[in-house]
Amino acid sequence: MQHSSAHIKSDKLMDSFVEQLGAYAPLVINAAKALAFLIFGFIASGIVSRFIKKRVLKSEIIDNTLGTFFASIVRYIILTIVIITVLQLFGIQATSLIAVLGAASLAIGLALQGTLSDIAAGVMLIIFRPYKVDQYVDIGGTSGTVKELSIISTELVTPDNVAIVIPNSKAWGSIITNYSAHDTRRLDLRFGIDYADDVDRAMAIIRDVLAQDSRAHKEPEAWIKLVNLGDSSVDIGVRVWCNASDYWELKFSTLKAVKQAFDDGGINIPYPHQVIVQRSSS
Repeated sequence: MQHSSAHIKSDKLMDSFVEQLGAYAPLVINAAKALAFLIFGFIASGIVSRFIKKRVLKSEIIDNTLGTFFASIVRYIILTIVIITVLQLFGIQATSLIAVLGAASLAIGLALQGTLSDIAAGVMLIIFRPYKVDQYVDIGGTSGTVKELSIISTELVTPDNVAIVIPNSKAWGSIITNYSAHDTRRLDLRFGIDYADDVDRAMAIIRDVLAQDSRAHKEPEAWIKLVNLGDSSVDIGVRVWCNASDYWELKFSTLKAVKQAFDDGGINIPYPHQVIVQRSSS
């Protein structure tokens, strides 16, 4: 009799366990589905984003800046769809979610006002295009080549290969200097010579140096004038046009070539001198 009673209790416990397991089974299954969908969504968003970016980079019609920007937008759209779908697996309908977000919009806006400002500024940067990918710019005193313009931030790479990330709201609210906006740039230089030297001869030497460099544009003609009579030097100003991509190399090579030509032509470049006066003791 006791054995039969124990057997009945065991059956009841087993039935209770099976019932509880059956009750939690849908939740476990939905949790597994949600985890799998999240993993798939993050992987898929990255693949689609990279695919769009690569296609744009190969295209000659679409600008690279637009490609990186839209790739970023598509990634966030896919992630949003994934999150909404996961919430629906747990019984949270999209309409309910939208209602909740609508009721909490003020709090979310205050909490994410910086991020929302970055997104709005990113849209403005895309519309007005003050800079593009691969252009050399100065944004609020920070200089570098634009590597990527996303919906939230702008990434610059400095000449010494340092990555700098600037929030779009900061970029849009700063003074932007784009050194690559035009195909040509004007190179301004100044050379000082000694008061005893022949100014016309020095100017002729500079003109010959520029004439021998194919990177210096012949039209418009190089502007070479005496611009200042300093305390210890006669200053000659030079303005010459070149391709934007040749700017720095032309500057460095011209400085070197003019220095060598001045040495060969007997033109002296003055530099500060110190005179020591010793007073003899009586």
